[in-house]
Parts: sequence; structure tokens; C-alpha cells
Amino acid sequence: MAVPASFSLSSDPFASKPATSTIFGCAAPKKGNFDHTHFTFFTAFRRNQGCTLKASMGPPGFTEKLNNNKLNTLVDAEDGCDIFNDLKDRFLNFKKNKYLKDIDHFENLAKVQTPKFMVIACADSRVCPSTVLGFQPGEAFMIRNIANLVPTFESGPSETNAALEFAVNSLLVENILVIGHSCCGGIRALMSMEDDDVEKSFIKSWVIGGKKARTKAKAAASNLSFDEQCTHCEKESINHSLLNLLTYPWIEEKVANKELSIHGGYYNFIDCSFEKWTLDYRGTKLEENGRIAAKNKIFWC
Repeated sequence: MAVPASFSLSSDPFASKPATSTIFGCAAPKKGNFDHTHFTFFTAFRRNQGCTLKASMGPPGFTEKLNNNKLNTLVDAEDGCDIFNDLKDRFLNFKKNKYLKDIDHFENLAKVQTPKFMVIACADSRVCPSTVLGFQPGEAFMIRNIANLVPTFESGPSETNAALEFAVNSLLVENILVIGHSCCGGIRALMSMEDDDVEKSFIKSWVIGGKKARTKAKAAASNLSFDEQCTHCEKESINHSLLNLLTYPWIEEKVANKELSIHGGYYNFIDCSFEKWTLDYRGTKLEENGRIAAKNKIFWC
């Protein structure tokens, strides 16, 4: 869906800074010095008074045309918020057909959550786990990031391992499911990087955590096309993340005691298929170049 054109409430063509900024076509005040914004607004107001005076001396009907243009601008701005009207309709439909019909469940959720799953999925808009796997409110504690990567325990704090800590130690989830997917842009960025690449970006700094998966994928699929190598890495990176989960002492302890199970999943949205497997802790090798053993492999199509 195209993003509506932005607009400004200031009509002063000489103002150095507009009084407002826009978000999806709806004006929102900018953060910053209030006095400066206040001054800019009234400066624009005084100048606009001058514009009105000059306009009144222009050709017949000029002032009316100017006012009509301003009105049309405001109407266009309101139309730019139609995207939220759609979201409002969806919310009200959810409230009517789900929330109110299962009010007891949602009242219980307001008091406590007891999800069975911790889901780590990609931020890609095409792979929402709640849509693909039908998770309902209260069933899965979820975090999504670029390329569904799990950093190692030694990597230090991040929103992903903070979510893991809360889900495993506080919510006591019984399953961690890492979901990868086809045509992953994050994995493609990882596979496109060179070892001596010095260019810095937030994306590259994040996906480089999967470099071991990239190395394995390139070695195993060296005779394949780049796209096929990326597909191979998409699955390899899931296993790499499963191994990384075991670097967290409180996760490995629960897995060893069979209090927690770790699973991998791969959603192919090209043919709408889903692969799932479970890490076999006893058969998994945890050395430097670790290798997971998988069990309970299933394929849904």
C-alpha cells in the first residue's frame, strides 16, 4: 500500500523549518525546543497575514481560490489517514467476533499469561507466525528480528536474549521455536557480505552473527547458484541459532533436564509449505563447529 504524501500545516514558503512533521500523512509535532517551535509558528502566522493582505489586492477570485486550495490540502490530509480507518475496522471486528465472544479467556489473559511457546521469527511482513501457524493470544511469547537470528550468550545484551530470559525463566515456556523462511532478505545480505567488508550498517552488524552458517552454506552448496546458496543458508542459520540457544546456561540446563524443547521451523511462502524439526540434545555436538542432531522431522504442505 502506498504511503500518502506528507504535508505541512505551515503555508509559509520562507520558514526555515516547518512547524510540524508528518507520520503517514498525519501531522505530529517535532521533538525539540518548544520555544523555537512556538516562535516559528507565530512568525509563519504573521507572514501569512501579509500573504492574505496581498492576496486581497490580487485578481478577482484569487483569495477564494487560495482558501479552496487550503481546504483541499486538509481534505487530502484526512484522506491520508484512511489506512488507520482500515485498522480501526479490523480492530472492531476482532473485538466483536473474538474478544467479546471469548470474554472469559481475555479477562484471564489480563491477569496472567502462560504461553507454551517462545517463538523467534523474522521481521519480514510476509511471515507472521500468528497467521501462518494460527497462534492465538496467550499461546506464544514472540520476538521478531532480522533473519530470525539468535545471538550467543557471550554476545551480550540484546532484545532477543532479553525476551529469551523472560520467556524461559519467568514464563517457563516449554518450547522454543525458531522460524526461518524463503526469500529472506537478511540472509541474502549475510551471503552477499565479503570477509573483508568494512562498510558499517546496523543490518550488517546484526547479520554477521550468522557468519558460521554462511560458511557452512557456501561450503555445502558451492556448486549451486547464489539463490540456491541463500536457500541453503536460510535453513543452516536456523540450526546455527538452535546451537546458540544452548550457549545460555539456563536454557541448556532445562533442555538437558527435558524441561524445555528446542525446535526449528522453515516456512516456504512460495509453495506454502512448512518444515519442522526438534533438536536432539543427546546427539548434538557442542564444540566450536557444532552440529545439531535433529529428530521428529515433519513436513506440512
